[in-house]
Amino acid sequence: MMKKIAVLGSTGSVGTQTLEIVRTNGDIEVTALAAGNNIELLEEQIREFKPGLAAVWEAEKAAELKDRVRDLDIRIVQGMDGLLEVAGMPGYEILVTAIVGMIGILPTIEAIKAGKDIALANKETLVTAGHIIMPLAEEKGVSVLPVDSEHSAIFQSLQGGQRKALHKILLTASGGPFRGKKREELEHIEAEDALKHPNWAMGRKITIDSSTMVNKGLEVIEAKWLFGVSVEQIQVIVQPQSIIHSMVEYEDGAVIAQLGTPDMKLPIQYALYYPERRYLPGDRLDFGTLSQLTFEKPDMETFYGLKLAFEAGRKGGSLPTVFNAANEKAVQMFLDRKIKYLQIPEIIAACMEHHKNIGEPTVDEILKTERETYEFIKSRW
Repeated sequence: MMKKIAVLGSTGSVGTQTLEIVRTNGDIEVTALAAGNNIELLEEQIREFKPGLAAVWEAEKAAELKDRVRDLDIRIVQGMDGLLEVAGMPGYEILVTAIVGMIGILPTIEAIKAGKDIALANKETLVTAGHIIMPLAEEKGVSVLPVDSEHSAIFQSLQGGQRKALHKILLTASGGPFRGKKREELEHIEAEDALKHPNWAMGRKITIDSSTMVNKGLEVIEAKWLFGVSVEQIQVIVQPQSIIHSMVEYEDGAVIAQLGTPDMKLPIQYALYYPERRYLPGDRLDFGTLSQLTFEKPDMETFYGLKLAFEAGRKGGSLPTVFNAANEKAVQMFLDRKIKYLQIPEIIAACMEHHKNIGEPTVDEILKTERETYEFIKSRW
């Protein structure tokens, strides 16, 4: 039987790998695609996968795409209205949210309301609106299936046990390209240095976030919502080889881990076909040549973006939105060479300190908090 999906962020790293899985398996139909502004690649995807609907963020690019695919039977929509149309459209079962940023929140809510399962690769959605998304998913009886490799590992490790007996989540991190370095050694880091990740191939923003360990901080807050635990029950462990993707510890002290090669296709495929496991081509772990697995505590003084994430996750409310928005803006400024590398966590800390926390923010309040954070940064840096 054909499974039907829609993909938000189809031209990015997770989106293109999702479509590779569709291509390999042959039993998934793509009903809709949405992308930012890479319309050359989006046109190729449309011609190959033949969705009935495609959304593009910018009006100008949407018009250009419409012209390029005028020989095809497809509707082109644009902006947030376009994303919402894709999310809420009838006739598909799973929405893959591989879009980057808080623009993922409203389409995810729209899809849940329409009874769609969510294959979640958009961290910001749960980081900023977990208190809205998870209760809504429960109310509508839909699944939120993690696509992040670490959250997928936790999800897989929970399959054989009792969720209520979960004691602790052990969230692993590679440590990024600057593992072991001290703050003074990071003074003169340029974007090119931070964009070299030792184990994973990812988009630019996530690669920078991985180097500052802010990415791990976002994952801590996301895990809190996905698995219904407190931040105190989440421990970050640095596992430099990226072989153990995460672990869970049960009440009786048993630890279950998920291991594998660093390949995003596994968690994507697991989310799309859950609970079925399928053959996936690619490298396999060879325990004969794998000489060692090592572990370290994260250095939360040098990489204090992670410490700030724990604080935001503990306090909750609108503070995780500030953490996320400040980081998003600071990373962009760093990539544009407007600030130094070590200013990224400084900006996050200043924004969090300046903010008056809102206990249970509505979506409007979340988006307003994001705007206010951007304005505060603009006024100061």
